[in-house]
Amino acid sequence: MLGIVRGYGRAHGYRVGNDLLSWGADEWANVKWGSIYHALRAGVKAGQLLDHDDVPGRTDYELTERGETEFRQLLRDALRRPEHRPDMLGAALALLPALEREEALELLRERLATCEALRDKATAQLGGWADPPHVRELFGLWESSAAGGAEWTRGLIARLGSGHYAMAGEPGSFGVPGSWARVDP
Repeated sequence: MLGIVRGYGRAHGYRVGNDLLSWGADEWANVKWGSIYHALRAGVKAGQLLDHDDVPGRTDYELTERGETEFRQLLRDALRRPEHRPDMLGAALALLPALEREEALELLRERLATCEALRDKATAQLGGWADPPHVRELFGLWESSAAGGAEWTRGLIARLGSGHYAMAGEPGSFGVPGSWARVDP
């Protein structure tokens, strides 16, 4: 939500919801229309957003300095920390161009190291487990998930490293606040 408001500079709840739903966030983050408006109001209350009632019947939102700080921290954490829930990483990928290329690569390298460490730990647990035998499946799941996460992260690092995607500070990037095209519904 913060990233979408940031991208447009100012955005109303319907715009935020449309973007989130067009990214499939209703599936990977359990986003619902009511939760979007609740989150926007909570952002205002937390000092992360300013609300503007310039247009009758519509509230536009704008990121504050505190909101920018929170957005960047959430984005960085989502890239560097593998989680079992896909919502944070999904949001981070959708907003990836807000970071400069080198910072994104550094965060993804941290993620890769964590995935590899998790994979190695699960492999050791899998190899040393005896009773009850079915619990080995849990360690096998963790090993496979971490290995898949490491493989995917390596691929993204390679793509970013070879210049894919316009990142913050590069020509054509939409990583600058207020740089997203405005097409009002």
